[in-house]
Amino acid sequence: MIVTAKERSKPGDYHPITHTFLPDKSSKQDSRDKRYNALMPSRKKQPIAPVIEQAIEPVTEPEELSEDTPTIQEDTLTFKRSHFYSVLTVLAFASGVLLGYVVWGVPAASITAPAANGAGAALQAPAAEQPEFRRYDIPTENAYAIGPADAPITIVEFSDYQCPFCRRWHDEVYEPLLAAYPGQIRMVYRHLPLTSIHPDAMSAAEAAMCAGEQDAYWPFHEKLFSSETLGSGTYLQYAQDLKLNMATFESCLSGRKYQQAVQADSDFAINLGVRSTPTFFINGIALVGAQPLDVFKQLIDKELAGEIPQE
Repeated sequence: MIVTAKERSKPGDYHPITHTFLPDKSSKQDSRDKRYNALMPSRKKQPIAPVIEQAIEPVTEPEELSEDTPTIQEDTLTFKRSHFYSVLTVLAFASGVLLGYVVWGVPAASITAPAANGAGAALQAPAAEQPEFRRYDIPTENAYAIGPADAPITIVEFSDYQCPFCRRWHDEVYEPLLAAYPGQIRMVYRHLPLTSIHPDAMSAAEAAMCAGEQDAYWPFHEKLFSSETLGSGTYLQYAQDLKLNMATFESCLSGRKYQQAVQADSDFAINLGVRSTPTFFINGIALVGAQPLDVFKQLIDKELAGEIPQE
């Protein structure tokens, strides 16, 4: 069938992919067709194989190697090595603690020794079981005291009227302590004014001694510990409140009649080794600081029970 150019222009009859060859072509056209057909298979076969191989290699090879790559094996080894170091650190720490306990941690107060029957017996070191008590000879003559002269317990207090800790002990412990042991405690007060930090402590001690001339030492003593401020005006006010002879009191205070007596108390305490207020001596046994009532009771109970050596 011969399709003319006129017929190809008709709508609906055009097929772009249809090829028609006329039988009366020359031998020259036939040779070109044969060469064309001979070349077509080679054009179809050659590009297919390399294209498929190149598409498969870059995609499939990384996926196949992703599970068994040496990189992941190296990470796994690193994780195991970190665990090894962690365990080694714990073992080294435990060894150090054990060595320290063996060298330093054996309690000196408790040693296990084999008994005759083969069982272990705990031996307690005397120093750790019972504390050592040292008694000091503290004179009480010419010092103001309250309580029976023959009381089994004598407490000597070295104190300072301007010391806040001394005031706290007086407010919280003093009266409950006397009430806990009625008729068994003799309380003796001696002066230790810390003049370097308490500028009114010396004058307050002298004022109390001047009040003592008129049998008003302990009431004046109570007022001094209850006062927020100290000074000559305060001392005169307290003397008036107690109805003291003001001329006698003022003369005693202004003439510093008891300065040497107060200084003697202070020198004695310092030479004894006392360095802070309040400091107490319970039958000669030192107790330093504003300790609570229970601490005093423990020591006093032991002393009354005869559990503390007298020497």
